[in-house]
Amino acid sequence: MHFKPKKSLGQNFLVDKNILNKIVNACDICSRDIVLEIGSGGGELTEFLAKKAKMVYAVEIDNFLCEVIRERFAQSKNIKVICADILKMDLSKKFKFLRRKMVVVGNIPYYISTPIIEHLFSSRGRIKTVFLTLQKEFAERVVAACGSKAYGALSCFIRYYSHPQLLFRIPAGCFFPVPKVDSAFVRLDMKKSFRLSGEREKMLFTIIRTSFNQRRKTLRNSLKDVISADKLFLFFEKYRIRKDIRPDALSLQDFVNLSLM
Repeated sequence: MHFKPKKSLGQNFLVDKNILNKIVNACDICSRDIVLEIGSGGGELTEFLAKKAKMVYAVEIDNFLCEVIRERFAQSKNIKVICADILKMDLSKKFKFLRRKMVVVGNIPYYISTPIIEHLFSSRGRIKTVFLTLQKEFAERVVAACGSKAYGALSCFIRYYSHPQLLFRIPAGCFFPVPKVDSAFVRLDMKKSFRLSGEREKMLFTIIRTSFNQRRKTLRNSLKDVISADKLFLFFEKYRIRKDIRPDALSLQDFVNLSLM
């Protein structure tokens, strides 16, 4: 690398060419696809993506790196560098001219993984699929199913808006500088329709967050200040659920059912 990564921006650049190639193949990008790349760094992944996609919009927050990749791809007609903070970009407005939904690909800073995913979900109407490199433990929480130790509020949130898959793990040695943890490559296919809206949706997420804030307690105890005892009783009876059940034993559909009581 010809530049010093900035700890303040959580920069760990993916430099292993075999993994870069594996990532692009996993994204299954075709010549009609529009790619939004988050955290382009020095352009290592950008170059691979541009060989497959119709257009790559490379978003990078680091001003110095923006100049590096602008110079590097000055002759590339299907790469446009956007020097900006992805969290401050209104993706729905920025890309309203596109007739085709985007494929998002990103090697994102671990410390803002959740805000970035939330931001992408808020612009889900413009996005077909999201591919992200995440810290391995975080990725396991993203794809966790009910009953597992990793399952929690994040898992439910992800599954409400998308169909998640953990595609493969990436050893720490594939990055520069080398992080202290391994990573994983995750796919999130955006859902086209959602079960709830407005206040019902807000209530669902309130129930989920409150339940998992005290995950060792029974559902009745953790939700006693959110849902009346009568409604909880009806929920247990209607769906034949044990009254001593804990939150991690409920599926997303169970939480949706509860929010509709």
